Amino acid sequence: MKKHQKEDIRNRRDFIRQSACASLGVTGLVNMLAQMRLMTAAMAQGVPDTGYKAMVCLFLNGGNDSNNLFVPAGDPLTDEVRADYAAGRGVLAIPSNQVRLVNLPPTTQAFKRHYGNSLPVMGFHPSAPALATMFNAGELAVVANVGSLAYPVPTRDDYLGGKVPLPQQLFSHSDQQTQWQSSVPDRPFTSGWGGRAAELLRASYNSGGNSKVSMSISLAGVNSFQVGTTGQVVQYVVRPGGTLPLSGFSSGTDSYGGSLNPDGSYKTTDQGKRLKAFEDIMRLTHANLHEEEYNRIIRRARATEGFIGAAMTASTASGVNFDTKFASATTSLGQQLKMIARLIAGRSAIGNNRQIFFCQVGGYDTHATLLTSHAPLMAEISNSLKAFRDTLVDLGVFDNVVTFTASDFNRTFTPNSTDPARAGSDHAWGGHTLVMGGQVNGGDVYGHYPKLKIGSATGSIDAGTNNRGRWIPGTSVDQYAAVMTKWMGASSNDIEAIFPNLPRFDDPFTVSSANLAFL
Repeated sequence: MKKHQKEDIRNRRDFIRQSACASLGVTGLVNMLAQMRLMTAAMAQGVPDTGYKAMVCLFLNGGNDSNNLFVPAGDPLTDEVRADYAAGRGVLAIPSNQVRLVNLPPTTQAFKRHYGNSLPVMGFHPSAPALATMFNAGELAVVANVGSLAYPVPTRDDYLGGKVPLPQQLFSHSDQQTQWQSSVPDRPFTSGWGGRAAELLRASYNSGGNSKVSMSISLAGVNSFQVGTTGQVVQYVVRPGGTLPLSGFSSGTDSYGGSLNPDGSYKTTDQGKRLKAFEDIMRLTHANLHEEEYNRIIRRARATEGFIGAAMTASTASGVNFDTKFASATTSLGQQLKMIARLIAGRSAIGNNRQIFFCQVGGYDTHATLLTSHAPLMAEISNSLKAFRDTLVDLGVFDNVVTFTASDFNRTFTPNSTDPARAGSDHAWGGHTLVMGGQVNGGDVYGHYPKLKIGSATGSIDAGTNNRGRWIPGTSVDQYAAVMTKWMGASSNDIEAIFPNLPRFDDPFTVSSANLAFL
């Protein structure tokens, strides 16, 4: 563990840590990012287009029990990982013969920290066969035991002894959701890491007048992840069924069919006349600044609707039948990913070379009936990611998109009841995540798989004194997110500005023991 003491400002990394992390505040972070944007914009002049890349955040709201997402499946008599799993999970353990097995390469490093040279038999939840298929095909990776951290917490004794500053309000849904999405768990929320990344990447990749729609698009409402520092990149919300039109100007529920002709001109209907009059008023200049800003927002929203509509038209012309592709993924997540796939297909109308998407599904707060309630959730994520993968392959952009999961936290390893029909799991900490994409170094496990021993057992990283199996994360959100943000094109300077706490941890790009080369 790095010592938490003052350091001399010897180099650029130390300077950024001192100015942006040790004394981080709203003003300091905003000013630093503003300066970084100016530098990035200046350096971006004349930089050639490097092609399209998109990052898709899939947030599992409620705290996914990833102990049963990625499961040890060996013989407990010879496989220590499975023996620990069976002993700790109790009535929540998934039988080995039901696990969807995967092929781990002999070079896998994720088990060495806590299990030495063991290479256990592993697999996915029985309801997630597609995840195993994509993993074995090298298209999907697991990053083990990721969580919000203010500083590295090397041992259980460090945690219990209060030797290391911890994230605020651990095990709280709202706080941990925000901290996952901000990556700064030791300060009040001001912005999300996706929003900060968008503000810095925009100058290099989405400038020049071609960008018609925000770089940050959400399929699940306004979120913390895409909040920027100055409002230069404002998240734009699209529903799985499309944009939400102005009320009162449509003959249906999702279009301006009663107001506009196919060429965009106004119909002579009452609805068409009202829409024309409304938009004429919106185009007027107003002396009152509040009125003028309101009008500007409405005008921008209507213009963006048009660009999204053009993207939908372009996606239809792609030749891909999105409904057929997502026939086995008609759930909430499937519909969100289908819309994202259509927006990617119609990216020429949107005009961005870099895009960040956010989608979210709930139902993961499984305090009871875990075995029955978790299974359909695993089926949803498995089927939806497979449909998304197949669609991106047909569009020829699977190499251009990285999709990753995040969640409030993992759940307790031990059950809260001895009745398998009633037992659930409670709020915990570090958990396993998924990363999917054509450029992902899939078919392997990254980070450090936790020691599945509870309480004070030898080697335990169980946080707290209640012996429930709350794993102290071995990889911080900063490290996990930085790898994907660099893939998006962020420079080293950008990375240090987006993730001000990152210098506290092993560098995911230069320290091999961090084991984070999943991209």
